[in-house]
Amino acid sequence: MRPDQKAIEAVGALGVRNPIVLIDGPSGAGKSTLADALASAWPADASPQLVRLDDLYPGWGGLAAGSHLVATELLGPLRATGAGRWRSWNWAAEHPADWHEVGADRPLIVEGCGALSQASARHADLRIWLTADDAVRKRRALARDRGAFDAHWDMWDAQFAEFVRTQHPLALADLVLRV
Repeated sequence: MRPDQKAIEAVGALGVRNPIVLIDGPSGAGKSTLADALASAWPADASPQLVRLDDLYPGWGGLAAGSHLVATELLGPLRATGAGRWRSWNWAAEHPADWHEVGADRPLIVEGCGALSQASARHADLRIWLTADDAVRKRRALARDRGAFDAHWDMWDAQFAEFVRTQHPLALADLVLRV
């Protein structure tokens, strides 16, 4: 069974009206592709809201900060009050941009490196870890951003390794997929 089919099946088995799904894994593993496939084949009436961590990391050194913001600004308040928010990052101007509101009236998919932390895991109904071969991941990630990521790959990969070392996202996952 394909990874997207496994994820769709897992969401359908939750029995939760508006679940929160976290998709994490290393850069280039296919998290965005999986999130898109899951959103378009969502096994319920309401279409999910999709938050991509790429839109909110505060710069190339911001993986840990982005992970923290997802847990404290979006998921925690969403579970506690029915409303959460996240702030986009203006990559060109290198400063915070607009706030975006997220309500509990629709399912939510959060995807990106750092989505599945110890702080965010407790707020999710389904926690997915997606991985791929290291050489494949790097090739995909660098091709996707047409050179914009090249100078930042080593720094980003080191941040992600630190995130994995401290947060243990694989151990938090309900579903582990390899592409």
